[in-house]
Parts: sequence; structure tokens; C-alpha cells
Amino acid sequence: MAENTEKKNEQVKEFGELELKNNRENNKIFMLTIIGEIEGHDCLPATTKTTKYEHVLPKLAEIEDNMDVDGLLLLLNTVGGDVESGLAIAEMVSSISKPTVSLVLGGSHSIGVPLAVSTDYSFIVPSGTMVIHPVRLNGTVIGAQPTYDYFKQMQNRILNFISTHSEAKKERLEQMMMNTGMLTKDLGTILVGEEAVQEGLINEVGGIDKAFLKLHSLIDAGKGGD
Repeated sequence: MAENTEKKNEQVKEFGELELKNNRENNKIFMLTIIGEIEGHDCLPATTKTTKYEHVLPKLAEIEDNMDVDGLLLLLNTVGGDVESGLAIAEMVSSISKPTVSLVLGGSHSIGVPLAVSTDYSFIVPSGTMVIHPVRLNGTVIGAQPTYDYFKQMQNRILNFISTHSEAKKERLEQMMMNTGMLTKDLGTILVGEEAVQEGLINEVGGIDKAFLKLHSLIDAGKGGD
């Protein structure tokens, strides 16, 4: 027993993941957290809290193929990060055949928005926030038409994914993305709790209790259909 507890603590410490068994519904749930900044191909400073996509993608593949996992609970508190890596994770989550539920806690900003809507059902806590803003790039940028076209293509990929996996409309998302009246140093829109539900991004306001109840109900419904 002590050895199993130590192993679980190590899982949470290193990767923000935990396999939950022997719960009230006897369903086997895998909990995965996306926190801090999503790290892509470049390593971020050691002082930055990150989620590494090379850790998350294999774990999602394992969840899909593991007969001992009935469902996925995705906990989100992220400032965003690498667009390509964030979209890759979101596509993986959306293609998992098992029931999935996401819960936005402190926030799910920028590329965290596609992650939040990638599950079968989504929740946000009342004080949780979601920030929608245009794609940004650090470093040297060539001021030419191909650069603009690349940014436009990347933004369309994000908008298409969000609108496909939520009730939000692409035109409204683009409008919020280009809003100039809310963020003092950037374009975009901040949605808090219920506002994210009203815009169609998130299904429901709720906490961990509702997230577990919904996931159990989705798992039980799937088992009943077998």
C-alpha cells in the first residue's frame, strides 16, 4: 500500500497525472493536468512551470489503448504556449474514443482554449478565465505578405478547431480575438466563468464534483450501450 501511494505521489509530482481506481462508481479514470505554459520544440527556462507535449502525447495514446482506463479527466490551468504543440494535444484528446471531461480552473488562455473544448463535455469554475487573442510570435518577423498569410492560416486552424468542438461561432470568435477595448497591452477578450458558457465555449459552470459526476455518467452510458 505504501509503495503504491509513493508511486502515485511521484506521478503527480513529475507529470501531473494520476490513475484513479476504486472510486464510487468503480470506473477507472485517468486524471491529466495541463498547467503553466505548454512547451513546444524549444525548452523554456527552468524557472517556468511547463507542460511538455512530449510527455502528454504518449500518455494520451496509452489512455486510448489501455483497457484499464474507462475515461479521462482533463484539469486545465494554463497561460497557453506553443500553438503547434497545444493543437497537437487538443487533436489527440478530441480523437480519444473513451469519455472525456475537462475542467478549467484558474484559467485556460490562448491555445488553452482549444484544449478546454477538445473533450466530450467541459466545465469552468465560477472564477475561471479564458483569454482569446490573436496568434503572437517571438523573435524576428519578416514583414512580408507570406508572413501575414502564415499568421492568418494558423489563426484559422485555431478558430476552426474551437468552432468545430464547441457551440461558439467562428465569426464571433474572430470578433473576440480582435477586440481592442479589453486588454491594455494586447488585442483580445477575457471571459470569466459564466461568460464562457454564454459564448458557447464551455458547456457548464461547475467544479470537480460536477466534473466527476458527468464523467461517471458518460462512462456508465457507454458501458450500457456495449
